[in-house]
Amino acid sequence: MSGHPPFRRRSVQCASSGGLHRLSYLEWGAPHAARGVVMCVHGLTRCARDFDSLAESLADRYRVVCPDMPGRGYSDWLQNPMEYALPTYVNDIVTLIARLDVEQVDWVGTSMGGLIGMALAGQPGAPIRRMVLNEAGPLVRAEALERIAHYVGRAPAFASFEDAERYVRQVSAPFGPHSDSEWRFLAEHVVRQRADGSYVVHYDPRIAEAFNANLPHQDLDLWGLWDSIACPTLVIRGELSDLLDRETVAGMRTRGPRADTVEVSGVGHAPTLMKPDQISIVREFLLQD
Repeated sequence: MSGHPPFRRRSVQCASSGGLHRLSYLEWGAPHAARGVVMCVHGLTRCARDFDSLAESLADRYRVVCPDMPGRGYSDWLQNPMEYALPTYVNDIVTLIARLDVEQVDWVGTSMGGLIGMALAGQPGAPIRRMVLNEAGPLVRAEALERIAHYVGRAPAFASFEDAERYVRQVSAPFGPHSDSEWRFLAEHVVRQRADGSYVVHYDPRIAEAFNANLPHQDLDLWGLWDSIACPTLVIRGELSDLLDRETVAGMRTRGPRADTVEVSGVGHAPTLMKPDQISIVREFLLQD
C-alpha cells in the first residue's frame, strides 16, 4: 500500500502489580462505525498486524481495534515476566475498552486471543456481544502446549531477513499453504532488525518463563469457564489441529453458549484469517444481526 497506512496506531497506559506499561493498538475504520467496535486479538507470539486483511474487510462496518498484547509488537515488555498471563491480558483489555469509550465489543481471538476472549466473556456483565474463537476452546491438548513450549522464547538471532522468514515458515507450518508474499508478510511483522544488521523475533523471550511455569503437562481444562459464557459464539477449527480436537468442538456445540462451528480444511493451528474464504466466515457471523 502507498501513502498513509489504512490504520491509526495509538496506545493506552495500563497497570499491573509490576508497574505501568503501554499497550499499543491499531484502529481501522470510522470512530463511530455503524456496528461499533470489533476487537481482534492475536496468538501467543504474534502481533496486531496479523489481522490486516480481516480488519480491512470489516472496516466498512466496524471500528476495528487490534492490540499488540504486552511483550509483543510495539507494546511495552513487562517488568515481571510471570505477569504474561490471562489476568494481566484481561485487565489490559478492560482498560483498552474503557479508552475506546464503548459499552460492548464484538471479539475475534486467535489461540491465546481466543482464551482471553473466553476469560472476559465468562465474567458477569461481560462487554462481549458476539465472539469468534479461532482455534481456541475449553480443552487445550497437552501435546500442542508442549509443541509450542519447544519454540517460544528460543529463537536465535538470524543473519538475514530470509533466514528469519525460513524460521517463521518452519514454526508456523500448521498455518497451512500460503503464497510467498503472504509468508513474507507473516514474517516481517514478527521480527525486527537490530543495530548490527541481524534479525530477532519481535517479542519478549521471557514470555516463555510464564508459559513454561504454567505448563500443566496435561490437557488444560476450562470447561467451567466455557459453561459461564452466554454470548453468541463461533468456533473456527483447523482440520489438522493438534490443539483443538473434534470431540472438544462437539462439546462446545452443546454446552455453554452452544457455539456455531466451522472447520477449515488443510490447516492446523491456526487459520491466519488472511484468505478470502476464512474472512467470509468471520464477517458473515459478525454481521448476522
